[in-house]
Amino acid sequence: MLTSSFTFQSGIKVKLPRAITSDVIKEESLTITVTSENIIYLDNAVSTIDEIRRTLEKSTNKNRPILIKADRRASLGRALDIWDLCRELGIEQVNLATDQRE
Repeated sequence: MLTSSFTFQSGIKVKLPRAITSDVIKEESLTITVTSENIIYLDNAVSTIDEIRRTLEKSTNKNRPILIKADRRASLGRALDIWDLCRELGIEQVNLATDQRE
């Protein structure tokens, strides 16, 4: 598992979990966000697991990394559902966004 620190501009409010160890990833990732209310966004559009599955299955770039930005109050199960889906579809680079501890 790789945790990463990100700065992002988005209308979706997410308080990322903190981590002491994290890396900055510079590759362009497909972003999946889980809010504290467990609402899922694919990039900036509300989505379901089934819609994410269809989008990822149709993707022509299977090597594009996935970034999961899960609010620290979001259900761990919801984030793991997304993680498992990505791995099931053969996506090997799945990252979790975090805030670095100061």
